[in-house]
Amino acid sequence: MFVHVDSRHRPRLRWATPLLVAACVVGFLWLALAPPEARVGFVVRWGTVPARLFDADAPLWRQLTELPALRLLTALFIHVDWLHLAGNLLFLMIFGLSAERALGSRRFLLLFLLGGVWANLVGALTLVSTRSPIIGCSGAVSAVVGAYLALFPRARLGLVLPLGFYFEFVRVPAALLIGLWVLVQLLFTYIGPSFGAVVWWAHIAGFLFGIAFAWVSREAIARRARR
Repeated sequence: MFVHVDSRHRPRLRWATPLLVAACVVGFLWLALAPPEARVGFVVRWGTVPARLFDADAPLWRQLTELPALRLLTALFIHVDWLHLAGNLLFLMIFGLSAERALGSRRFLLLFLLGGVWANLVGALTLVSTRSPIIGCSGAVSAVVGAYLALFPRARLGLVLPLGFYFEFVRVPAALLIGLWVLVQLLFTYIGPSFGAVVWWAHIAGFLFGIAFAWVSREAIARRARR
């Protein structure tokens, strides 16, 4: 799967998407090479733990020193499963580079970080008493996908489909594939107990945030296109 968007403007360096990919990969490799005890301790300390985030009885000194809300951000760069990492980075590369070109690298980085923080917060609110950490950048990537749909509603994706012994290249509207992806998120949300390892509400919250972010940024995008 790939995305191709024609542009008449001179190319600009897109550094945010590669930087985010590199940060996630480095974080994954560091955890993979760490001893099991250190890995578990790091994930619990820097992941978003809902019960700790909303612990009103926590001492003031601990809230000031540990800054539990900061874990909404740090959790984005923690992955302990390579399939989880690969899936997130695949969608980030497919939709992120085009979205970054339209938004600009700084604004795109803001989209990823704020969208991820918002998604983790919504996910934590749905699991207030849970002590298992929420990790990964799925919510942030969902925000990127939502922004892409708002920015390029008529874009088409090239797909290579296996048909028996042959492969067929087809171009499918991006909105159709993203719509199917949203339906899957909603489906998994309502059958949540079977998929307890994934916070599906965080995906949906991130997706809606991305649409809103692109809409709010429309004037900045227009100014950028005129340069």
